Amino acid sequence: MKKYILGIFAIAVLASCKSQQEKALRSADKNFILKTANENFAKKKWKNALALYDRLPNLVAGTDDAPNVVFNSAYANYYDKNYRLAGNQFKNFSVSFPQDNRKEEAAYMSALCYYNGSMDYNLDQSSTELAINELQEFLNNYPNSERSKNINTMVDELSYKLEFKAYENAKQYFKMANYKSTAVAFENVLDDFPSTKLRPKIYDYMMKARYLLAQNSVYELKEERIESALAFTRQVEKELPNTEYSKTALDLREKLEREKKNFAVVKKQTEERIAVLTAKQKKIADKMAEQNKTEQQMKDQVDNEKQATQMRRDSAVLQTPPPAATFKIQR
Repeated sequence: MKKYILGIFAIAVLASCKSQQEKALRSADKNFILKTANENFAKKKWKNALALYDRLPNLVAGTDDAPNVVFNSAYANYYDKNYRLAGNQFKNFSVSFPQDNRKEEAAYMSALCYYNGSMDYNLDQSSTELAINELQEFLNNYPNSERSKNINTMVDELSYKLEFKAYENAKQYFKMANYKSTAVAFENVLDDFPSTKLRPKIYDYMMKARYLLAQNSVYELKEERIESALAFTRQVEKELPNTEYSKTALDLREKLEREKKNFAVVKKQTEERIAVLTAKQKKIADKMAEQNKTEQQMKDQVDNEKQATQMRRDSAVLQTPPPAATFKIQR
């Protein structure tokens, strides 16, 4: 019986609350809407509070209630995990009410909203870049604030997310066996994030990419790529001594040195074959040139004989006298 009575009481309370929310949503009474919205906010009923706060801006514009409506609405969106919207509202509050003593809190909450709204590294990172800018802006505006103490930590965390995304994107080239693009992509990561903590792993991928590029290179570029890979193994040993990466560098350098010796043999043999082939081609070319010369001489001789014959004929025609004149006898 007791449980039954409690159940009825709970239903009645819910009905009463629902009825008050519905009345506030239909009401034009600013005070009633604000009172109900604030009650929902105090009870952490964020969606109900937001539904009413959204009706109030025009009703409270220019009144003392305006800052509280914007501020509470921003917090309600923050707790309801609408971070981008909450961030914009907090930012607008600090701009719209510069004399309010909550301006610094609003500025900090705006940056915190953008921080919480940062997407996972494998998704679009425009929100992360925006969060870094907002956090840095707060740090610049309030360098001595108690809230500034953890700003650098948050910025470092977000920056690492950008680094890791760039790192993962570069790794995809390695997985696709596009070793030339791998090296370029990782070099870009180092240029964009010179203080990255991922440098050892990046060096490892760059070193392996250069090694595999040299191993699978075309003849014309092989020697150059072997030297490039060897130079990088020495750089890794110098910058990362006594690490697993320096051990890998030593192993790859030994393989590259053997590859260099083998290629030197192949290069010598290739150059010898090219020399022999060039000599044969030159001999054939000389023979063809001599043959062409002989044929030309024979052609010239024939042409000269034809020309001489024609000249004799022309001379004979000129030296032959015309026939004697013939006179007709008159009858």
